[in-house]
Amino acid sequence: MSFIGNTAAPKQDDYGGDEISALVLDPGSSTTRAGFAGEDAPKSVVATYYGRTSSTPYIFGDESLHSPSPGIEIRNPMSEDGTVEDWDAAQKLWEFTIKSRLIAPSQRDPMRNGLNETPKEEDGEKQEGQAMDIDGVDESEVFLAENPLLMTEPAWNSVKNREKSIEIAMESWGAPAFWIQRSGVLAAFASGKPSALVVDVGARSTSITPVHDGMILRKGALHSPLAGDFISSQLRLQFASNKPAPITFTPSYLVAHKVPVEAGQPALASYRSFSPESAAPHPSFRRLQEEKVLHEFKESVVEVWNKGGLFNSSSAGMSNEERATGEIARPFEFPDGFNQVFTSDAFKAAEGLFDPRSAFTDDTNPAPDAKRALPAMIQQSLNAVDIDTRPYLMANVVVVGGGSLVRGFTDRLNQELGALYPAPKLRLHAAGNLYERRFASWIGGSILASLGTFHQMWISKKEYEETGPSIVEKRCK
Repeated sequence: MSFIGNTAAPKQDDYGGDEISALVLDPGSSTTRAGFAGEDAPKSVVATYYGRTSSTPYIFGDESLHSPSPGIEIRNPMSEDGTVEDWDAAQKLWEFTIKSRLIAPSQRDPMRNGLNETPKEEDGEKQEGQAMDIDGVDESEVFLAENPLLMTEPAWNSVKNREKSIEIAMESWGAPAFWIQRSGVLAAFASGKPSALVVDVGARSTSITPVHDGMILRKGALHSPLAGDFISSQLRLQFASNKPAPITFTPSYLVAHKVPVEAGQPALASYRSFSPESAAPHPSFRRLQEEKVLHEFKESVVEVWNKGGLFNSSSAGMSNEERATGEIARPFEFPDGFNQVFTSDAFKAAEGLFDPRSAFTDDTNPAPDAKRALPAMIQQSLNAVDIDTRPYLMANVVVVGGGSLVRGFTDRLNQELGALYPAPKLRLHAAGNLYERRFASWIGGSILASLGTFHQMWISKKEYEETGPSIVEKRCK
């Protein structure tokens, strides 16, 4: 893999040296991952959502986010396309992600820990060590002073956002060196492929990134909102149109007690209420809890149709929906006790990724553009690159991202691509290991930052001070 940048290696003091582990930070719309370079998986995986109350502006961590505190509102610092929208919140979130699991508090003067006796005042003056400080790490402390930082970014990230990232790393965190790399390149690197067509299905967006010799072919890089959150919105619409009656589900925090019922029977549960109304969490809290239920449903029930053709088509005088009825029977119990066995309905929510015409719609959820369908985007991406490059990309289609873990996804994608390109040699690569699929970009960054030959690529603190934030666009191609 090749990189464009400075070929003169910084001095050991400039970037932290071989003996200091670099940190890899991989921000996403659903989770933010961080860990030390050279490790197999990130040690810190934190929800990108955060809570806010009238008294506390930033609440991080899964336990706090799922506690129905009075008035708690759930927010996300990332925009709909997966780039940073709220930089203050994003910086606080990244600091929490790194500090909570990776950075040990610095050693302090034992005479200032509030536990030891301190000398008495003499001549009206306080002796050294008398003041007590048990508040923990000083906010002004530059906690990355010994760790170079490698960050990931989407292929469509703006220059302004890239410069803001290095500014935070260098000025706020005191990192001795910095590098930022496109997620698609790192995912290809994690798969051991210098050239690949990376299909990344995340939470808020699906991206198609052609990578050739370690460089992104920008004219072929595309992204679409048809991803994991799209499947969740499809499930909401599917439940609302369910026959004979809509499926309504209540998050666990609102269920006080439930009684087991037969499949398909109404729930017998008592529900929790908040009095006064001000004690209730913000409506965004309920939506996050509902998303948690939908996530479990996707893991347990949802499947992509991969038995030939579109799900809404027919073959041999029988519709695929009729065939699917006898294929599977998956039970699922909602938090209030309502449960149902799902057969052909299990295939409907994810079909819109491949066939937008079959997507559920309403006034606020119009039908997706046919050009946004996954096979269509891959075709557009390949058509945009040089014809001599296409065979290398088609032989190395790498599938990553948590959204690609839906049952049958890779088989269906292989069928769709085989129908589009029947003659050329086409190979689809999808790691069977869940962590390798979910954390592909982070793993690629971990491998890259741990290479001895990569040390010449770091942007050092000295270079940043001489050139300013604009150096990131010149060096990190």
